[in-house]
Amino acid sequence: MLEPRALAYFAAGIGAGLTIMGGAAGIGRLAAAAMEGIARQPNSAGDIRAAMILGAGLIEGVTFFALIVAILLVLAVK
Repeated sequence: MLEPRALAYFAAGIGAGLTIMGGAAGIGRLAAAAMEGIARQPNSAGDIRAAMILGAGLIEGVTFFALIVAILLVLAVK
């Protein structure tokens, strides 16, 4: 039988890995869509870039929050 602390470490590692992969995939898709939009409408590059930066910031915020939850999972188990 595994100890609760070992399971918490395992879950935190899996959670942190999935969080980073999800954040990277989200930002990658966001950048690809923004580049495609700029290629189609070069006149609105500033608006697209601003929306992309805002979206990337929100994605990184959620990713950071999920990493904090994974760290707290490890620290909460005694």
